[in-house]
Amino acid sequence: MEVMDWLLEGDPAIRWQVLRDLARAPAEQVAAERAQVEDEGWAARLLALRDPDGQWDGGACFPRRITDDWRAGIEPDFSDGQPWTSTLPTLMLLRDLGLDPASTAARETISLVAANCRWEHDGQAFFDGEVEACINGRTLSIGAYFGADVDGLVTNLLEAQLEDGGWNCWTEHGATVSSFDSTICVLEGLLEYELAGGGIPVGTPRRRGEEYLLQRQLFRRRSTGQVPAERWLLFSWPPRWHYDVLRALDHFRRTGDAPDGRTAEAMQLVRDKQQPEGTWLLENTHPGETQFDFEDGDGFPSRWNTLRALRVLDWYDRGR
Repeated sequence: MEVMDWLLEGDPAIRWQVLRDLARAPAEQVAAERAQVEDEGWAARLLALRDPDGQWDGGACFPRRITDDWRAGIEPDFSDGQPWTSTLPTLMLLRDLGLDPASTAARETISLVAANCRWEHDGQAFFDGEVEACINGRTLSIGAYFGADVDGLVTNLLEAQLEDGGWNCWTEHGATVSSFDSTICVLEGLLEYELAGGGIPVGTPRRRGEEYLLQRQLFRRRSTGQVPAERWLLFSWPPRWHYDVLRALDHFRRTGDAPDGRTAEAMQLVRDKQQPEGTWLLENTHPGETQFDFEDGDGFPSRWNTLRALRVLDWYDRGR
């Protein structure tokens, strides 16, 4: 109960999800708490930073100043990480925070983005997507959640699915083997589309993509059993385009399916990371410019990771 109390002292975006997923509060109480997301806390701060044309920082994937540098032949310095202040990462945050798609701010923003936002790749309309699967998967998550027309984007992603079941951002450069990072972005988008009642059947390709992860126990090489990237074992928030075990498990929880036995090792990793007081730490903040910090930083208790870990454990233990 002390951890629940601590979670409920957080931002409205945390509180309404705690009430829904952990406390199983009445729907009216959850809705009342969720309604505060638009006007208070993190989401309200992000909405206040929106440009008049509906974008953030003047660009789709990158701030306008970065695009202007590219056009001028100046290579941006991403040695400290890419900036996360543009439209795509900000809309992903608003989706993760649970901004109600029916809210005034959401409806106005999505309409403006559809009309005004274009990808740096080749000027494509925002909800048509561009060429990279990790970008298009997140765009699908946003569009499906907020009610935009994303059928064309779905079709393109289904056509881009690789033979091994997953996706890779470097397909246009000849990649034939899937990437965990790209695959989780697309899987989240397909599931969001499915939950929103999208008209294109995506269940079978989604499960093929999930099988790609399950065959690898969510974090191992299929061939050797080795862990290719230690960062997959570190829990981040926001995840941006990066894969980690907690992000994958939260996706499988959202499918509504019973836990697959091949997630057992990943679930034990989650259990082992719980701190004596019952919380989970923020472990791997992805570098780059942000509008503001959401939590106290790596090594400190994280409400986001604690909420996600508790609801994943609840799903797994109930299902098993």
